[in-house]
This record gives sequence, C-alpha cells and structure tokens, in this order.
Amino acid sequence: MAANRSQGGIQLLLSAEQDAQSIVNAARNAKMARLKQAKEEAEKEVAQFRAQIEAEFQRKVAETSGDSGANVKRLEEETESKIHHLKSESARISHDVVHMLLRHVTTVKH
Repeated sequence: MAANRSQGGIQLLLSAEQDAQSIVNAARNAKMARLKQAKEEAEKEVAQFRAQIEAEFQRKVAETSGDSGANVKRLEEETESKIHHLKSESARISHDVVHMLLRHVTTVKH
C-alpha cells in the first residue's frame, strides 16, 4: 500500500509539474504576444510622428520657396541701389582724384 501511495504521490507531483509548465508556457506566450503588439503600436506611432514632421518640413519648405522670388527681387534692388550709389560717388570725386594724381605726378622733389 505504501508503494501505491508513493506511486500516487509521484503521479500527483508529475501532474502538478505539467500544470506549472503549462502555466509558464501560457505566460511566456502571452508575454511574447504583448511584446509583439507593443512593438507594432510603437512602429505605428513612429510612422505617424515621422509623417507629421515630414508634413511640417514640407510646409516650411513651401513657405520659404514662395518667398525666394521676393528675396531675389529684393537683393536685385539692393544691388542696383548700391551700384548706383557707387557710380554717383565715383563721379562726384573723380575730378578731385584726377587733380590730386596730376599734382603728385608733376611735383618734383629734390
């Protein structure tokens, strides 16, 4: 009888071990499924964020591109204004510069 009782106790332990292994495997599978789900959710969030940032970047590029024509026109106007100013200044002082050069060239030093 003791052998039957011992045999029954071993069977009970083996059954409990199998049950525990099933519980551990189920928990492991649930963990892996949750990790996979979390990864998919994170990838989805990253894709949405990337799309949002890309849209904002494209909007800023479009805004600055529209202004480039205005910037080119403004720079051309500034350049023309500076060229006109330099020409008028050179015309204003050229007579004095020519006289100064002639004076220095024709003056003889001993």
